[in-house]
Amino acid sequence: MRCLVTGGTGLVGSNLTLALQSRGFEVTITGHESEQVMPEFKGKCLYPGILGIDWDEIGKVDVLFHQAAINGTRVKDEREIMRANLEASKALFDYAINNGCKRIVYASSAAVYGNNPAPHKESDPTDPQTPYAMSKKLLDDYAMALAAKHPDITIVGLRYCNIFGPGENHKGTRATMIYQFAQQMLKGNPRLFKHGEQKRDYIYVKDVVTANILASQANESCVVNCGSGTTTSFNQIVEQLNAILGLHRTPEYMDNPFEGAYQSHTECDMSFAKAKIGFSPEYSFEQGLADYYQSGSLV
Repeated sequence: MRCLVTGGTGLVGSNLTLALQSRGFEVTITGHESEQVMPEFKGKCLYPGILGIDWDEIGKVDVLFHQAAINGTRVKDEREIMRANLEASKALFDYAINNGCKRIVYASSAAVYGNNPAPHKESDPTDPQTPYAMSKKLLDDYAMALAAKHPDITIVGLRYCNIFGPGENHKGTRATMIYQFAQQMLKGNPRLFKHGEQKRDYIYVKDVVTANILASQANESCVVNCGSGTTTSFNQIVEQLNAILGLHRTPEYMDNPFEGAYQSHTECDMSFAKAKIGFSPEYSFEQGLADYYQSGSLV
């Protein structure tokens, strides 16, 4: 099996790439030199990512795992986001299909639900609040229309919730609040938006890898949620980090500068994902955080 992983040096991509390699797949990745250094990866890495792919270097692909994207939710350049996240994805899917690829798995986002009431189901209305969220909504629409035109090809979109784990330390302000709070707490008190009760559906990266592999084996095309099905507040993150790091930091609260276009509560219903691709998350938030800490990548 020949796999192409775009965004193969990112958080999900790097973990997925090494998992596929360990299973004996031949893996080619696109990546960026500012992301993960992966000395254990034995395959081919193409730079500079999806927008500069040398297609002649890839050839036939059996499975495409499309992880690459501009994923900054605060990026306001809608034209550039649409070019990278939507138009480049369309070209990638067309290339893969024209070169014999029968299975495509791509990264969507729970950001498409916006501030609609949680828990979110795939059948719920979407309410994209940012150019990033809109690009993922449009990609979902395109992918499912493409799948309808090609009934012999399986395309699965995974609407990622907040993914955390080893491989996010290059992301800066795009890293999860788990990683950011941990860095702050090593130096002093963490700073939270008032009053720390914003809730996120955090899913551990190893579960996301499992979801991708299961999606590549799906029997039919679909878009499914990829989350833990539970929520953790910012205050709870601080409590858990205090416990695991042996600290006694106290949150300092500040006004939220993104009020009005900020998802205060993300939570995904995971029943459809279980039915369609057989995915149920294995790691609780506490188990994922403990594994993250033990990996040496959290602090």
